[in-house]
Amino acid sequence: MDNGASSYRRFLGGDESGIVEIIRDYKDGLILYLNGYVKNIHIAEEIMEDVFVKLVVKKPRFSEKFSFKTWLYTIAGNAAIDWFRRNSRWTDTPIEELEDILADENDLEHEYLKEEQKIMLHRAMGNIREEYRTVLYLSFFEDLPNAEIAAVMKKSRRQIENLIYRGKQSLKSELEKEGFVYEEL
Repeated sequence: MDNGASSYRRFLGGDESGIVEIIRDYKDGLILYLNGYVKNIHIAEEIMEDVFVKLVVKKPRFSEKFSFKTWLYTIAGNAAIDWFRRNSRWTDTPIEELEDILADENDLEHEYLKEEQKIMLHRAMGNIREEYRTVLYLSFFEDLPNAEIAAVMKKSRRQIENLIYRGKQSLKSELEKEGFVYEEL
């Protein structure tokens, strides 16, 4: 069963936590999706808010024909089209201001994607052997040289080098299971 669908059904039944879960689970993805349409992260955020307001106020009927996410993103796409219809006239905005807005959007999107990478990396590290997790943590996050890692883990430098290599391979395998390749491995 689609988690968003059950949350929405709970919300329609009077449980306010259902809409909170939907917003938490889908807001970031919707913003990036809408930004692809409108090419402005701030406008994308406004449209995303409008989509959730529509869910709360109008409570549209959800058909089980598609997944909840597909249904929600369809509503968002239609909201973006409506936004274009309402704002079809271009304003005279200085080019410098447009360049600043575009730079802000790119920075925000880059930071979001970078944060998502970190989350996936930490989740994947939780799925590898403890010995690999420890050596990779000390090497990459604490930036310790192999000699110091060897002292901490009471192993030889050669053993640490082997553990780092095997840990990277194990982590890479875990990340690939999720369809993700971390750039720094």
